[in-house]
Amino acid sequence: MTDHPPGRGAWARWFFQPPEGSTAALPRRVRAANLAVALGLIALAVFVPVALLDVPWNWAGMWRYREKFITGYELTIGIAFASLALSVLCGLVSALAGRSPFLPLRYVNRVYVDLVRGTPLLVQILFFYYVTAHAMGIDDRNVAGVMILSISYGAYISEIIRAGIESIGRSQLESAKAIGLSRVQTYRYVIFPQALRQVMPPLAGQLVSLIKDSALLSTISVGEFTKNAMETSNITYSSFECYGTVAAGYLVLTLPVTFLARWLEARTKFET
Repeated sequence: MTDHPPGRGAWARWFFQPPEGSTAALPRRVRAANLAVALGLIALAVFVPVALLDVPWNWAGMWRYREKFITGYELTIGIAFASLALSVLCGLVSALAGRSPFLPLRYVNRVYVDLVRGTPLLVQILFFYYVTAHAMGIDDRNVAGVMILSISYGAYISEIIRAGIESIGRSQLESAKAIGLSRVQTYRYVIFPQALRQVMPPLAGQLVSLIKDSALLSTISVGEFTKNAMETSNITYSSFECYGTVAAGYLVLTLPVTFLARWLEARTKFET
């Protein structure tokens, strides 16, 4: 029988977490029931205000512009996942530069991280596109958008990776040096496998935020999902239909990243 909090009836097994230290696992039916309750409450919070407004639906008007939604969604997927890969690479390079024995490289990295983290993403998008990208001769808004998101989120990911690396005890680094491992081998076989466990949860949060913040590229007229939805809403006056579709579309992109991160976290978890 599943443990339940003392002083409560057997019904507590359905709605209360077992006491800390208990080895009993929640049955699948209990998890499903609580998930259904949570989804029901969220659905009420979303749809009751809409029902009270008594606004006529206009799904047909939005459906006429479905190709616009599909094109924007495909572009959002491309920008998001290209930025994901490049931002992780940028963050890794930045984290290693911050630990370099070459002091100018360290200070360049510190200024980069502090500047990016200290300014709003919207300002960075406008500055990098209208100043930096034009100065570099980059006219493609999509390429500029990927670069901007990668540079911006690379600074945050750099700090996450740095914290993960610094969480490794100094004794392990000295042990790696004592058995003759090179600096590259130390990072590959000693530091990175352990740091991965520490950085996975915050890294997943940053990657999810990157996918959502790609919507801000609409400010430089990148024809992604949100911008096309805004234009369709202005034409058809179907705001709830358009933005509800946008919310669902972003969930389809972000939830797999979140679940993958949880799976990796569970796979790399160990008792201390």
